[in-house]
Amino acid sequence: MGSVDSLPYWHVNVPENERTEECPEFLSTLNAKDRGHIGTPDSQYRVSTWPEVQNIVAENRLEDFRRVPSELRRYLEYNWGLKRDYGSVMNFVLSQRLHWEMPMKPRGKSFEFDDDVKILWNDWPYGIDEKIVHLVVWTKFELDEDPVTGDLTDEARAAIAEYVRKTFGSRIPNDRYIWFKNWRSLKSVHAVEHFHVMLYDPDPKFIDEITNGDIPLCRKV
Repeated sequence: MGSVDSLPYWHVNVPENERTEECPEFLSTLNAKDRGHIGTPDSQYRVSTWPEVQNIVAENRLEDFRRVPSELRRYLEYNWGLKRDYGSVMNFVLSQRLHWEMPMKPRGKSFEFDDDVKILWNDWPYGIDEKIVHLVVWTKFELDEDPVTGDLTDEARAAIAEYVRKTFGSRIPNDRYIWFKNWRSLKSVHAVEHFHVMLYDPDPKFIDEITNGDIPLCRKV
């Protein structure tokens, strides 16, 4: 058995009897950054603490969020299968997770009606403290962005902040939840609006309530 340094990146974190001579198709087109991450032993990865997560969001360093290497591998393999079986990740999310039909038409203005919003677990969360719950808030309405900066408009940011305050702030201390919206370049699902909410050590019953008992895919597959 060779050292990690001598292993191809697609062999790292994989039992010897499951390794393949050729690189799996779902890992064959990775950029150098992702190849390096996949090729990092899980034992060398340090999960982010709640204060670190808060700083990443506060400083808008969203690209610093990373998955545990073996979980990134599982995520890429699963998404590869979704594209093969459903045509795209978006098609799967719409039909199997959200149960929304295209074209989506909101019933009202932003956050006016509950059925225009759905809160689910992030199916493949980042490498963060296990006490942190990572949710995704999906919306049928657009969350307007500044065409120049690509960031949310002031109005959209204020609307999200108020929704998050009412939905989560009424049940959780202010210093135990944060929200963010990925830049367009970081989104894995582009056609359905969504933003992220992270909560530190919330009551599991509250999470079951707001997600309607949802279970993330990473626990199912």
